[in-house]
Amino acid sequence: MVGGGCAALTAAFELTRPELEGRFDVTVYQMGFRLGGKGASGRGANGRIEEHGLHLWMGYYENAFRVMRDCYAELARDGGHPWRFEDAFSPADFNAAMDLSPAGTWRPWKVEFPRMPGLPGDPEPPRLGVADYLGRAARLLGTLLETLEVERGRPLTEVLRRPPPTPEELSALITRLSRYGVLVGLGAAIEAVHWLALVLESATPYPQSLTSRLLDTVSDVLQKSLAGLTERDNETRRLWEVGELILATLRGAVRFRLAFDARGFDAIDDYDCREWLRLNGASERAINSAFIRALYDLAFAYEDGDPARPAIAAGSALRGAFRAFFSYRGAFFFRMNAGMGDVVFAPLYLALARRGVRFEFFHKLTDVGLSPPSDASPHVAALTFDVQAKVAKGSLYQPLVEVEGLPCWPARPDFSQLVGGQKLAARGIDFESQWDAEAAETRTLHVGSDFDFVVLGVGLGTIPYVCRALLERDPRWRSMVEHVKSVPTQAFQLWLDRDVRELGWTERAVNLSGFVEPFDTWADMTHLLPRESWARPPKTIAYFCNALPDTWAAPVGAEAGRKLVREATERVRDAAVAFLNGEVRELWPAAQAENGEFRWEFLSDGGAQSGGAARFDTQYLTANVRPSDRYSQALPGSTRYRISPLDRSYDNFTVAGDWTNSSLNMGCVEAAVMSGLLAAHALSGWPKLSSITGYDHP
Repeated sequence: MVGGGCAALTAAFELTRPELEGRFDVTVYQMGFRLGGKGASGRGANGRIEEHGLHLWMGYYENAFRVMRDCYAELARDGGHPWRFEDAFSPADFNAAMDLSPAGTWRPWKVEFPRMPGLPGDPEPPRLGVADYLGRAARLLGTLLETLEVERGRPLTEVLRRPPPTPEELSALITRLSRYGVLVGLGAAIEAVHWLALVLESATPYPQSLTSRLLDTVSDVLQKSLAGLTERDNETRRLWEVGELILATLRGAVRFRLAFDARGFDAIDDYDCREWLRLNGASERAINSAFIRALYDLAFAYEDGDPARPAIAAGSALRGAFRAFFSYRGAFFFRMNAGMGDVVFAPLYLALARRGVRFEFFHKLTDVGLSPPSDASPHVAALTFDVQAKVAKGSLYQPLVEVEGLPCWPARPDFSQLVGGQKLAARGIDFESQWDAEAAETRTLHVGSDFDFVVLGVGLGTIPYVCRALLERDPRWRSMVEHVKSVPTQAFQLWLDRDVRELGWTERAVNLSGFVEPFDTWADMTHLLPRESWARPPKTIAYFCNALPDTWAAPVGAEAGRKLVREATERVRDAAVAFLNGEVRELWPAAQAENGEFRWEFLSDGGAQSGGAARFDTQYLTANVRPSDRYSQALPGSTRYRISPLDRSYDNFTVAGDWTNSSLNMGCVEAAVMSGLLAAHALSGWPKLSSITGYDHP
C-alpha cells in the first residue's frame, strides 16, 4: 500500500477485515511522518488543531461513515480508543450562502436543513435512480412555491392525491395553464408542479414533447407570476433563483433523456454545469446566484484556481447535488469534534496496527517500475523509495501524541526518534514534499520477494513524478494526466479572544460559502476549543479557505520546491491580511477598527505579545501547492479519462484516490473511500460491489 490518505487506508482496512481470514499481509509506505493525505491535520502550539483546510462530512457519505463506524466499534471492543463513533461527529444543521443583492449588498442566505431519519452508514441506504431524483427535485420546487403562498397569507391549493395523469389530462392541464395560468396565480402552478413530479417519477415514459411543454408552460407561468415579487423582496428572489435552477435541470434531464441513458449523469459531463443550465433556460441571475457560487466554491471548481474560470462537469455536479439534497441521512453536514487527523486517521492507524498492518513512515515513492514491454502479463516489477529518515535503533516510528486525552498527529515530526534528528531539524527538510530530494538511503522493493500486489494511493499531483514508465508506455495514463486536473488550495485559521457576536455575527455557528475571493468559505469551528489545550482559551475559532491560483511552474530540485512553498505561503498571508482588512467586515462588522483595518488585537496570540498585522503571524495558514496536497477536480470533459481501480491492465496493480473513477468522481472523502473499496475488491473480491453504496447509482 503506497500512500496514507482516505483511499489507501480504506483499502487496507478492507483487505485486513476478519472476513478475509488473513489472506493479505499489508504494509503501508508513507511519505513523511503522518497519515491523512489531503485530510491530514496536526497539533501545534497550545494543542491547536492545524488543518489542511476546512473538512466537513456530508450526510450522504454512506461508505465513509460505514468504514469509520466499523473502525470505532472495533477499537471500542478492546478499549483501543477513548472515543466512540458518537463522540467523533456532530450534526451541523445551520448553513448559509452569501447572497449579493441587486443593490450590491452582501447578506447571508440562511438555511437550516431538517434532520432526516437514520444516520449515514446505517443498513439499507437510499438507492435512487435518475427518475427518483427528478421527481424529488420537482417536489422540492412545489415546496418552495407553497412557502411563497403561505408567506403571502394565501391558502394552499389542494393537491390531488392521485395516480399520474394520462397524456390527455396532461395536455388539457398545459392548455389551461397557457390560457389562464397568470390569472389563477401560483396555486395552479403548484398543482402543475406536483403533476410534473408524478410524470417524472412514472415508470411509464410520457412523450418527451409533452413533458417539455409542461415544463416550459410552468416556467412561463411562474416567471410572470413572480416577476414583481422577485424585484421587491430578496427572499422571494432567492427562492425563485433556486426554482429556476430546478426547472432548468428538469428541462435538461428531459431533453437529454437522462432517465433512459445507461451513462446516467455522466452523459452530460462534457458540459460545464453553468453552461448546461444556461443551455436549458436558466437566467444569468440564477446561474450566478448564491446557490451556484457555493456549489463551485465548495468543490474548488476553478480551472487553475482562477476565480474568473469556474468549471465543473455538469453530470458530476448534478450527481453530487442530488445525492447531497435527496439522500442524506441524519444531518446535511457533519462536523468532526477534533481535527480530521484525530477523528479519522488516528483511529484508522490504531485499528490497522492492531490488525498487524505495518507502517513504514518516511518512505517517499520515487518510481513505479514495470515488467519489460515484451512480458505477456504486464505487472509492477519494482517500487523505489527515498528513505527520508531512519528511525533510531531500527524500531518503528511511533507517530501519535496525546492532547487532552486524545491520540493525535503532531504538526511536526518527532526528531528525537530519528537517527541524527537534531541535524535533520536544523536542515529544514520538508518531509511531506515530493520535491524534497533529501534522503538517508534509497530502497527498492521487488515483486515476488518484497511484495505481490500494489495499491497506489498517492495524490493525483504526484503521478507524473512516480509513474514515468506508466506514462511513457500507456496512452491511457498519459491521457489521464493530461485531462484530469488538480488545483492548489489555500486556508487560514484564526483563534480570537472575542466571541462571534462581539465580532458582529448575530447568528449561530455557521458553515458559509459563496462569498468573495480570495476566501469564499468560512466555518465557525469554536466547538473545537475543548479539544485544544490552552492555558487561557480563546473564545472563537474560524476557518477560511478557497482555491489558490496556480501560477507557478513545477520546480526542479529540493531548494526550488522549498522556495515555491515559501512564495506561495507568503502570497496566502498577504491575501489573508488584505481580506481581514477589507471584505471580512461583511461577515464581522464589529471587527473593523476606526481606521478601517481589522482589529488585530482580537486575535489570540498565545502570549507572543505581537502588535498590528504582525499578530496574524501567530495564527495558522497553509498554501497547499505541493504535489500531494492538490485538490482533485472534475473539469468538463475529464471524467472519461479517469482510471478505475477495477482496471486490471497490470495484473498485480490497482489505484486508489479521489482522482480515480469511483462513479462519484468528485474531490471528496466519499469518493476516496469508494475508490479504496473498489481497490480492495479488485485484489480480493471483497467487499461485494453491491455493498458499495452509490457505485451503481446514476
